[in-house]
Amino acid sequence: MTTSSRTLGDLFDTFEREAFRLETLDDYSQSGNVDAYQAFLAGQPQPDDYNAGWVEELRSHTRKGKRIHRVHVVSRPLTDYLRFELGWGYQKNMTGGEEFSILDATNHPGPLSGVPDFWLFDSESVAVMNYDGAGKFLGSEVLPPGRAAEFTRYRDVALTHAEPFTAWWAAHGG
Repeated sequence: MTTSSRTLGDLFDTFEREAFRLETLDDYSQSGNVDAYQAFLAGQPQPDDYNAGWVEELRSHTRKGKRIHRVHVVSRPLTDYLRFELGWGYQKNMTGGEEFSILDATNHPGPLSGVPDFWLFDSESVAVMNYDGAGKFLGSEVLPPGRAAEFTRYRDVALTHAEPFTAWWAAHGG
């Protein structure tokens, strides 16, 4: 398979050690789990099977000793969508072994301003996530291997400035 024909799914299927995600948007409500988001807004309880497929995929990776973690850049007050994502999504995904951190840019400009959302696999492969202005996922673009070092630096900056999700959520979340 040539690099240019690789997809985000291929990268998830073949990574060996680490998958890292940087999230920068305040609203992904048009990108999946729309029904769950509406249920959250209506005050309904979280369904037991919420995110079940993703949690099982997480478990399949973490059981093999692979690490999946992400940093989300946020500013308070949180949008309704972020309260949903962090309150329902992150809490549920942690049961599958995914790790989360928050880079809170409320009182200072974020050190990653202008950096797109992305997945970085094994510090070798990058998929940039493309969204429209309303948070609708438009697709991903797997970048040439030569771009991995740039995104590894972004990951390192994010991790340096972020704090563990559970501590941040206890102080600022729901």
